[in-house]
Amino acid sequence: MDATNKIDYIEIPARNLAATKRFFGDLFGWSFEDYGEDYVSFDDGRLSGGFYTSDNISTVETGSILIVFYHRDLQKAFDRVEELGGEIEREIFSFPGGRRFHFSDPSGNEYAVWSE
Repeated sequence: MDATNKIDYIEIPARNLAATKRFFGDLFGWSFEDYGEDYVSFDDGRLSGGFYTSDNISTVETGSILIVFYHRDLQKAFDRVEELGGEIEREIFSFPGGRRFHFSDPSGNEYAVWSE
């Protein structure tokens, strides 16, 4: 696959890199590689990115982009986010094409998970 003009890498702020790694590792099975104390890269098997130490957070309310994950079993993903200490920002709701919910990670960044 030609990577030209495709999103290749994303970087996300994180207040606590250790908690962020633990959360996403347990939630999605991501792998990580540390680069010093203030940066960690991740690989989800399809897209790579990184978390950098920052007090800033990324939320829809502040006008940030929203990273949306897919999961076949939306309720299972919802329950797992809660079990791992993520905060539900918006309960499961319907939208054209499916259903989704929004959550925040241990650093306070907002994401969504959707399913058909």
